[in-house]
Parts: sequence; structure tokens; C-alpha cells
Amino acid sequence: QLQLVESGGGLVQPGGSLRLSCVTSGFTLDNYALGWFRQAPGKEREGVSCISNGGGSTNYADSVKGRFTISRDSAKNTVYLQMNSLKSEDTAVYYCAADYKLIGLCTLSRGGYDYWGQGTQVTVAS
Repeated sequence: QLQLVESGGGLVQPGGSLRLSCVTSGFTLDNYALGWFRQAPGKEREGVSCISNGGGSTNYADSVKGRFTISRDSAKNTVYLQMNSLKSEDTAVYYCAADYKLIGLCTLSRGGYDYWGQGTQVTVAS
């Protein structure tokens, strides 16, 4: 069974940093595009960042460009989201997701992913 487990969330003050981790199991990580999504209370789940199956292509939502960085480590079966210069508007539950891909592309659309983690809470406040 394919599984994804997020960790690293918590409370951080504005301007601070967090690194989220998503440990995967049950599949070969390099064959899957990986994405990070977030959902704030009362809002739709939105794509934050994604990385292609081979790691050669990434995408970021405009709201996080220059502040967030996605990366993957196949040896550790893990995808990361480094979040810097955090703002209160970044407060949300963050989810990682995976989808089998034959081409080195990724999407920020939630419909493009078949497998999801349980989420980890990120709260940015003074």
C-alpha cells in the first residue's frame, strides 16, 4: 500500500522558517511526481509546490515563489518543503501528494494526484 506521512509542522513567528518532510513507502519515489498542497479553514485546498518524477522540474504558486523550496531525496524516500520568510497567510494544513508519471512534469492541480498524506498543521503567528 502506498503511504505518505508528513511531519515538521508547528507554530512559528512571522519571518521564521520551517521544513516539512514527507516520508513515503510502498513505491519507487523516482517514478512519481510529488506535490505540496495546503488548506486553510474555509478555503479550498491549493497547490503550493511540486517536483517532477526525476526532480528536474519544479513549480511554485505565485504566493510562495522566492520563499519556499521543494526537494526530494530518493535514498530517503522523502520529499521536503523548506519554508522561509513565513507569513500569517501561510497558516494552513499542509499535505503531500504523489502521482505516477512517465514524463518529467508536475502540476499544482490537486486532481493530478492519486495518493495523499494526512497533513501537518503550520501556524504562523506572533
